[in-house]
Amino acid sequence: MKTLKLLVSLTFIIVVSAFAVENVSFKKVVTSGYTIGSEATDFLLQNVDETMVSLSDYKDAKGFIVIFTCNHCPYSVAYEDRIISLNAEFASKGYPVVAINPNNPKSYPDDSFENMKVRAKEKGFTFPYLFDKGQKIYPQYGATKTPHVYVLQKSGDKHIVRYIGAIDNNYKDKEKADKKYVEDAVNALLEGKPVPVETTKAIGCSIKA
Repeated sequence: MKTLKLLVSLTFIIVVSAFAVENVSFKKVVTSGYTIGSEATDFLLQNVDETMVSLSDYKDAKGFIVIFTCNHCPYSVAYEDRIISLNAEFASKGYPVVAINPNNPKSYPDDSFENMKVRAKEKGFTFPYLFDKGQKIYPQYGATKTPHVYVLQKSGDKHIVRYIGAIDNNYKDKEKADKKYVEDAVNALLEGKPVPVETTKAIGCSIKA
């Protein structure tokens, strides 16, 4: 009888352990986000001008510079002028900037939609600044920081991830940045060449859930 109880207990432990392992693996797959070569799904998010914006709106685009950023983070603030410059340089060449605020305003009121409008007006943003309401988009991408950049290349009706990471290698001083990862990636794509550096570590504030 004791042997039977022992066997039943062991079987139960094995089944529970297997389920737990499977569950962990499943979560890892779901939350890992995109990698180089992934197909990024489109989205429909509200812009600071109250319109709804999706990637499909850009019929003539060759790709996109999708940047998860926000109002309050000092890293994001340090990069704002460089983000504006990226759009000025590449939007006309087919790679516009699309900025997305992924933060939960309940955790950080500075990142509310109303404050996004104020910041966009103050800085004169010439690109969409979208609110990830319900925080549904940034987990799909796998963004963890602000700023966190994803360069997408259009291939038919698909959006293929070609670069993930930081804008450059010096958030404190753009003049001292000697590795301009996003700029180099987009220029390579425009020239039909491989992206020289496909992934880097995003440096910034953690996204607030």
